[in-house]
Amino acid sequence: MTTEPLDPTNADEGSWAPQACTLPTAEQPLRIAEFDNLFAEGLRELERQAPTALTLTLDSATEETARDLAARESSCCSFFGFTFSPGDSGKLQLQVTVPPAHVGVLDALAARAASAAGLSL
Repeated sequence: MTTEPLDPTNADEGSWAPQACTLPTAEQPLRIAEFDNLFAEGLRELERQAPTALTLTLDSATEETARDLAARESSCCSFFGFTFSPGDSGKLQLQVTVPPAHVGVLDALAARAASAAGLSL
């Protein structure tokens, strides 16, 4: 497992994929592109509750895609926790958690999500 911080300012370069990820390197850009599409199409807001927790508010139309991506991401980066809950007005809440050793990964994921959706952190 990596404890080295990732630079969230390099979010366009896909830097949120940590060394601990077991997804083959060749497949990582494809997975990142899938998350970018989810964020661009469905992310409405994001909130950082703690260094180890991020809540993404998604359009409910993206639920199937979000659940599929979360399940696949959990299989290669088991340190991620993904919890879905209903939100207000046709929205879906996705809470993403990481252990303290992976706060840098969550920082970079939050920066990438905000950038793809045109939101600010």
